[in-house]
Amino acid sequence: MILLFTDFGTGGLYVGQVKAVLQEHAPKVPVIDLLHDAPAFNVKAGAHLLAALAERLPKGGVTLAMVDPGVGGRREPLAVLADGRWFVGPDNGLISVVAARAKKHEAFSIGWRPKELSASFHGRDLFAPVAAMLARGDSKTPKLKKAALAVSFGADDLGEVIYVDHFGNLVTGLRAGNVPRDRGLVINRRAVRYARVFSDVKQGEVFWYENSLGLVELAANSASAQQVLGLKPGSRLG
Repeated sequence: MILLFTDFGTGGLYVGQVKAVLQEHAPKVPVIDLLHDAPAFNVKAGAHLLAALAERLPKGGVTLAMVDPGVGGRREPLAVLADGRWFVGPDNGLISVVAARAKKHEAFSIGWRPKELSASFHGRDLFAPVAAMLARGDSKTPKLKKAALAVSFGADDLGEVIYVDHFGNLVTGLRAGNVPRDRGLVINRRAVRYARVFSDVKQGEVFWYENSLGLVELAANSASAQQVLGLKPGSRLG
């Protein structure tokens, strides 16, 4: 199984091209769109979002992770095996939180290169074929060599908004298990209290809760917390 985690968006040229390459190199392997609206250019937010998703992904799967504003630059291609799951992407910190929080992980530089490599679309030309190779069970062809991550954000939580969903809910990089339920959050000088679910607060009221990924999420009952609080990915909490 190959899972796609990108900031490419769903309405443009890019996702389809990546899927075409995966179909060419691994036609029998299922491909799942995990996320294509990760915060654009925000590698740190993407890293924490990916880490929150990682432990619920199937073991043996390969996640192609692409938030790569430095594409074509000096950052290297990376493959990480973390708790039985492969992650393939740029060595810019995107996979580093997954690695830091894993019980066991190994990082590898990717020595393989395609005959033709666009300077601006490594997701299609380099990372997609490597993800396909790993999904087929072929770890030799990509020429993997053990390496240390060049960029790491560590395992700590991130006190920022890392994702805004369709409803305007604000997902943060704080793991809810680390935040006491009796603790209110102060957001733009506004006190935001904890509630278990949406129906526990009045319509339009803003609150925080533990979402299905185990993260602190700022939400509003039948309203957009993003509009009420005026936050976006990268906005600091407190």
